[in-house]
Amino acid sequence: MNHPKSTITIHDIAAAAEVSISTVSLVLRDSPLVAKKTREKILAVIENLGYVYNRSAASMRSQRSGVIAMSINDLANPYFSGLTSSMERALNELDRTVLLSDVREDVVRQTRFIEKMREHNVDGLLICPAHATDAKQLMTQLKRANLPCVLVSRNLPGSGLDYAGYDHRAGMRLAVEHLIELGHTRIALLGGSRKTWVGGQRLEGYRQALKKHGIKRDATLEIEGPLNRSVGVNMIEHALALPNPPTAAACANDAIAFGVMLGLRRHGLEAGRDFSITGNDDVAECTLWEPALTTVASNVDLIGERAAELLLARIDNPDQPAQHINLPLHLVVRGSTCPPLK
Repeated sequence: MNHPKSTITIHDIAAAAEVSISTVSLVLRDSPLVAKKTREKILAVIENLGYVYNRSAASMRSQRSGVIAMSINDLANPYFSGLTSSMERALNELDRTVLLSDVREDVVRQTRFIEKMREHNVDGLLICPAHATDAKQLMTQLKRANLPCVLVSRNLPGSGLDYAGYDHRAGMRLAVEHLIELGHTRIALLGGSRKTWVGGQRLEGYRQALKKHGIKRDATLEIEGPLNRSVGVNMIEHALALPNPPTAAACANDAIAFGVMLGLRRHGLEAGRDFSITGNDDVAECTLWEPALTTVASNVDLIGERAAELLLARIDNPDQPAQHINLPLHLVVRGSTCPPLK
């Protein structure tokens, strides 16, 4: 058959392969119901004819585009860039295409992106919400757009949305109890904000660990701030200038911890020798520092898979009860922690 490529249809493929139209359709939708030999024959005919699958037409018929939106709070943060990569990989393996926005902790950018996704007829949204996200406002927007959504890593209590993330409270307890077991009683909590859900969870974990071991809380050691290394440098400067300075610090993320290590060196001090530091997230850079950073580790590959699975289940069953997945965290002990100096 001599057809221009633009006019080739599944009827032509079926005729050339001597199979039914429905069998060709199953192959185009990557259904496992077609025998391997038949599939290979049809794929060979498709390649020979130069047929291009019209996904737009297919999505109009199925009311599904096969496209997933991802709104990420801050791709400059190595943890969130790794998480994004894991979610994209999981969705790709499930034959989904991704549209991505780095909203940079800006709720206005986040809102605009979600509105734009209505125009692109995306099937659903995976979102690591920006810090100031209002749960009710987000829910109103999602309902208006009729957009299935899963929160990833950061929960929004009261939203009623599915969530895939970690037990951040327990993770911080692990870090602080490790420092206490080494003999530290003056432990600073550096970075983050109690106004955010994750920051509040980590603050609770920090305080729970102190209380469990009979250590009196000192509010001057709870130092809030943005999650980057320059802030970490400033925080340790502030902490060391206190009348009764800490001997250890549990940091809200690894970037803060790296800044603390740099700040210590300005004072001739070294992590793992003169001062103990723990981080959170276990980004790849942790093992490259000297000493390597003790940190609370997460499995971003697994959370990417779980988030993708949750969203596809929500798309298929929009009325099912909300599900919350809290994966466990574990402490990776390296060289940045040590007993306090005598």
